Amino acid sequence: MAVPLVQLTRTAPTAGPPTLSAPARKPGWLKVKAPGGPNYAHLKQLMRELGLHTVCEEARCPNIGECWEHKAATFMILGDVCTRNCAYCAVTHGTPTAFDPLEPVRLAEAVERMGLAHVVITSVDRDDLPNGGAEAFAGCIAEIKRRLPQTSVEVLIPDFKGSEQALRLVMDARPDILNHNLETAERLYRLARPGGRYHRALALLANARRMDAGALTKSGVILGMGEEWDEVVVCMHDLRRSDVNILTLGQYLRPSAAHLPVARYYTPDEFAELRDLGLAMGFSHVQSSPLTRSSYHAWEQVVAATGHDHPERSEGPV
Repeated sequence: MAVPLVQLTRTAPTAGPPTLSAPARKPGWLKVKAPGGPNYAHLKQLMRELGLHTVCEEARCPNIGECWEHKAATFMILGDVCTRNCAYCAVTHGTPTAFDPLEPVRLAEAVERMGLAHVVITSVDRDDLPNGGAEAFAGCIAEIKRRLPQTSVEVLIPDFKGSEQALRLVMDARPDILNHNLETAERLYRLARPGGRYHRALALLANARRMDAGALTKSGVILGMGEEWDEVVVCMHDLRRSDVNILTLGQYLRPSAAHLPVARYYTPDEFAELRDLGLAMGFSHVQSSPLTRSSYHAWEQVVAATGHDHPERSEGPV
């Protein structure tokens, strides 16, 4: 597909390779309120009661307080132990537990009890399973749509090692949004995402559009792990060539001393500049800010990308 060419006319300091220590002080724009409030407490209790996990907790998302207080959560299926060990991710690495075929039922029950109009589902990587857990995604989509046909479902999937059969299982269940995050520049994949492949991620997104041209596709890049500005723009161009509709750009925050250090903090103005570049490239919607994560304000992203309104939720805003 033809993609508008955006010229690189910017003179900004490049990030260079990752350093051994993070910048001395986290900027003020990255400070968030500690989680709390009645909705937060209720949602946490509900997750424990139904034996469910959220990426909000497992990945230590800085937006957990805001999102949970608005009854918005990203469910994480297939357990909370990942078979891969990405250098930027806080999710536990190791040997996962056995696949639970009843998890889609429990998840759909939670969605129904929360009264959600839009739900986001992701998972750990499950390279130990034949289809990487694709059946679980398909089961969750089907069960939610059976109970709540007006609820839109967004899935943030692993790369399934490039398996088109696994991707087909998910796409045949008709998710409203298929999301797979590119995460970082190609040069940094071996360091930051050793189990992944840059061009495999792009191919998955392109194949999803080919399998269901009516579905929205989405991807994200996290900034500050050592990429240069021009490499971010290349990632954005590559995602448009894969016909991705929605783009998210956010700041990398180091989960612990065992993870990659922060090479630099991008300013809100730089994120705004990247948003404008993305819109010029033809993305339907670009969510770009220091605190943006893949599912941050996901409902607003859907509305912005499609221009369509959605039936009201039975409970608080998503």
